[in-house]
Amino acid sequence: MQQRPNFSQAPKPGGGSGGGQGRFNRFAKLRRPMREHRINEDITESQVRLVGEKGTELISTRDALQRARSQNVDLVEITKGQEVPIVRLVDYGKFKFEKAKKEKEAKKKQKVIQIKEIKMGPKIDVGDFDRKAKEAIGFLNEGDNVKVTMKFRGREMQHTALGAEKLTEFYTKVAEAAHMDKKPNLEGRMMSMTLRSKGAKPKPAAPAPANQSATPAAAPTTTEAT
Repeated sequence: MQQRPNFSQAPKPGGGSGGGQGRFNRFAKLRRPMREHRINEDITESQVRLVGEKGTELISTRDALQRARSQNVDLVEITKGQEVPIVRLVDYGKFKFEKAKKEKEAKKKQKVIQIKEIKMGPKIDVGDFDRKAKEAIGFLNEGDNVKVTMKFRGREMQHTALGAEKLTEFYTKVAEAAHMDKKPNLEGRMMSMTLRSKGAKPKPAAPAPANQSATPAAAPTTTEAT
């Protein structure tokens, strides 16, 4: 009885066992992790501008790499898109840590400007008017902008000029903290103006705690008569 050929023992394509897999392994060796900055041999230009404590010098990339190896650090490109790469000699891990720390601190200092809205009617009384003005000054001193809106109802539309005067008066009360960014403007039944902050004011420092250590009073002395 003729035996059927065992195709499972046939040689794999590519010559020899695992030939195709070998090619994939070679390609895998060529893959490098994506970095935000080029370092060391990733910098292929012939010259670089090396930034150091004494300034910047133009040297060959080969010499810069030799310096990096001698100091046991990395050659890191710190500015992208330059014809001659700008580099530093620094430990790349430390470089990334310091950069992330600076970005985090800068983000904390950023102030997101918001637009606060204050609404009122043309018949607002003096007390509410002053209270809303103080509220607006608080927003403006924190660095936010303020939109003041006045809504007219029914026959109040016949007195929009008085509404514009009221908004202008409101601005004079908060002018110490604001610029007029958009003058009173009527759209339908709504009249509004926008006030731009002159800048956030630093908060006053908390008062220092009073010194609690007072000098104890001397004990009273008694004199006995003899």
